[in-house]
Amino acid sequence: MSAAELDELLARRLSEIQGTPVRVTRLGRASGGASRETWFVELDRPPHELVLRRDPVGLARPEVMAREAVVLEAAERAGVPVPHVVDHSTDASVLGSPYVLTGHVDGETIPRRLLREEKYAAAREGLARELGRAAARIHQIPVPAGMPDHDPLEALIADYDALGDPIPALEIAFRWLREHRPERSGNALVHGDFRNGNLIVDETGLRAVLDWELVHAGDPMEDLGWLCTTAWRFGSPLPVGGFGPIDEMLDGYAEIAGVRPDPDVVRWWEICGAAKWGVICRSQAEQHLSGAHPSMELAAIGRRVCEQELDLLRALGVPRPPTQEQAEAAPDDLHGRPSAAELVAATRDFVRDEVQAGAEGRMRFQSLVAVNVLSTVERELRFGAEQRRRHQEQLAELGFADRAALAAALRSGEADPQDEGVAALLWSEVLDRLAVANPKHAER
Repeated sequence: MSAAELDELLARRLSEIQGTPVRVTRLGRASGGASRETWFVELDRPPHELVLRRDPVGLARPEVMAREAVVLEAAERAGVPVPHVVDHSTDASVLGSPYVLTGHVDGETIPRRLLREEKYAAAREGLARELGRAAARIHQIPVPAGMPDHDPLEALIADYDALGDPIPALEIAFRWLREHRPERSGNALVHGDFRNGNLIVDETGLRAVLDWELVHAGDPMEDLGWLCTTAWRFGSPLPVGGFGPIDEMLDGYAEIAGVRPDPDVVRWWEICGAAKWGVICRSQAEQHLSGAHPSMELAAIGRRVCEQELDLLRALGVPRPPTQEQAEAAPDDLHGRPSAAELVAATRDFVRDEVQAGAEGRMRFQSLVAVNVLSTVERELRFGAEQRRRHQEQLAELGFADRAALAAALRSGEADPQDEGVAALLWSEVLDRLAVANPKHAER
């Protein structure tokens, strides 16, 4: 469906709702969003600004969209800062696919701006506590009938197994999570994606909690652990979304809930969150690889799994050997110069300096993704052959045929991640993957 067709359908629907003709004066799609479309809508009459969240046409999940709308309305009644729901429907004939239409909330959502720009310094001061209060209010919302409830750890492992791509660091995490699992803290409404990046913040503090599509019934500590997962700190040393210390979040939670969460339980959920994000990254890449949803953005996300692997090795105390220097593959004199790596680098620089510079909106975002993808390919062409040779030697020395065999041994307990040789292999593998996918992550 074209933007012009969506414009026409929106004007028709809003005119029906308001009982008077409404004209859409501007319709623009947000740059991010791998699973949902987000559109900014401007109108010629109040309310002048709206936000449309819509399933991609052909990939509708009507029950999820309907659930999100119901919970948004309940959250507003409970005092959780959320956008006001203007309209929602699962009828694809209205706007092409199921949707939720809400009011616009002023503020910033981009984590790096929130964490680094001086204009948000005052807001950052109290945000960890404020997020604790918001989470507690969410968990006090009565759980609607029919809300999905499952064992999150076993469901996560089942999703991982279905991918058929064994990942040693995730095997270590799953074993640790099963062995150290705490008692359930209760049954509550869980946001499911409560984190930096799904928040609107202005100079005064939290304005709205967004993206409720993963809402479910479960342990309320899941939200707190997910918020503290390293991926959502965006390079900040502060654990609560990069904004502040855990104690402040727990104190804010206690103000509303009347009970202070156990930090050890929150840590268990934080480690579970790192494993979860690793599986999600690989699952999203699978949507592209399977042909179900071809997307450069989804393909690129698959290379972020190694970031979570590093975070898990650190969190679980797998002993780290001295870092090895990266060695470049020998030049290929068959095809001459420029080499494949040099050709990719030239293309990357063209996209960065000419395409991206002249692009706007979603095309600018996609060109940034393309630059990152080309940089990853260029580094793999430089280092990949030597990395593969070294890893095969290390696997053979420990008696493993391949990476999948190592993962299987870690799952069964036959291989111990605290063993010096196994630990060295795990760290070498993850650091080499990061040297290709995202060298800066290993420096954090």
